[in-house]
Amino acid sequence: MPANSLMATLGSEVRARRASLSLSQRDVADLAGVSERFVRFVETGKSTVQLEPLVAVLDTLGLELSLRQAGRPGASWTASEPAQ
Repeated sequence: MPANSLMATLGSEVRARRASLSLSQRDVADLAGVSERFVRFVETGKSTVQLEPLVAVLDTLGLELSLRQAGRPGASWTASEPAQ
């Protein structure tokens, strides 16, 4: 999946989750310790957001980022777990 498409999908999911929790972008920013501008960048799919603040936003919303190696469905890592 191209980075722009991935970030657009991630942004849509973050926006939907925030709305389902009845939180404003400011609320999420305050809870995650990031700027409101950063939350806006995530939600609009900006492809150059930093990983650590992104994980803080996802954690605040009860979401996690998962990676898996192509061709190995059993091998995965989530942002809430330490990398091994």
